[in-house]
Amino acid sequence: MITIKNEREFRKMAVAGACVAAVHEAVVEAADVGVTLRKLDGIAADVIRSRGCTPSFLNYQGFPAHICTSPNEVIVHGIPGDYRLAPGDILSIDAGAVYEGYHGDAALTIGIGDLDEEARRLLEVTRRALWEGIDRARAGGRVGDIGHAVERAAAPHGYGVVRDYVGHGIGRAMHESPQIPNYGVPGKGTRLKRGMAVCIEPMFNLGTHQTLTKADGWTVVTADGKRSAHFEHTVALTADGPVVTTVSDLLTARPLG
Repeated sequence: MITIKNEREFRKMAVAGACVAAVHEAVVEAADVGVTLRKLDGIAADVIRSRGCTPSFLNYQGFPAHICTSPNEVIVHGIPGDYRLAPGDILSIDAGAVYEGYHGDAALTIGIGDLDEEARRLLEVTRRALWEGIDRARAGGRVGDIGHAVERAAAPHGYGVVRDYVGHGIGRAMHESPQIPNYGVPGKGTRLKRGMAVCIEPMFNLGTHQTLTKADGWTVVTADGKRSAHFEHTVALTADGPVVTTVSDLLTARPLG
């Protein structure tokens, strides 16, 4: 578990986070009907290199790409390949970058063309849940405060809250302690401390919370084949409250209401 000790360390995480935001901006702009996921991965690789960073995901435990692209029923860890985006698809894009040893990690889910109301609501609720969790990522609180806020956002809609994959600490490694589940009990779990950095990442499914992993060993899908959404930010816990380091206009606009 990293503790950010000074402004220099925070700046490195902010540079990595800004790179991740730039990846999302470029990939979202390019994502359109007929575009392959492999092409989106190439765009991400170019952005990461141009910003003097290295990809967190490439070769991580053998992962073969720069970003994860997860369409429709794919929850996380989708490998960019020859699939061509189709009208009505939803696509989760998870990106990570390293700058001078410090990581940034974020994800978002977008629609391709016009979405049905069910998909639009899923994306908005999952994005809202991310911000509910961020608001509770405060020094002196507990991990359970975050998870409870995220889970509560899903409850009125009957969404499956993914339990097999969770948020995490981040810093000099992409995955550090503590784990940040998308469910929990307020006041329970690891104490949150000033200087910690965490990734909060709601994953909500239209159906069951249960998951399956495909034969490639990476691609995680919903057990019932229904669609899934995923949003994530890297958040530093400061004396003034949570600060998002993976800043982007696409990701920081808070939902209304």
